[in-house]
Amino acid sequence: MKRGLKILFLILALLFLCPQKVQAFDPVTIAILAPIAMQVAKAASPYLLRAAKNTGTGLIKMGKDTFELFYLPYGLGKMIFAGPFGGFRSGVVYTIKGCIAPCKLVVHALLLPVYMIGVEVNI
Repeated sequence: MKRGLKILFLILALLFLCPQKVQAFDPVTIAILAPIAMQVAKAASPYLLRAAKNTGTGLIKMGKDTFELFYLPYGLGKMIFAGPFGGFRSGVVYTIKGCIAPCKLVVHALLLPVYMIGVEVNI
């Protein structure tokens, strides 16, 4: 109980002893800058749409890698249960794919910002 009160007191002290400086724009400045902001948004929209499309492509690749994670238990089960009936080789293939999938997922997650700017990386 005492520890919780100490943490609460510390948070409140930091909030009140370290005030943040807040500045507001006057309405005239906003009225002057609004048309310029609209022109900038209009000029940037093709790039933003392309970045959204490329990001979607990267996320689809990451989703595929996530589902490939399930190859590992499937391959192990196939090696154990279907191995005597000729399923050992395909079980090994699925197990190897399942072991590689986390590495591919990490690489695609790290490359997501690269996908956003439109550079195509095939892994």
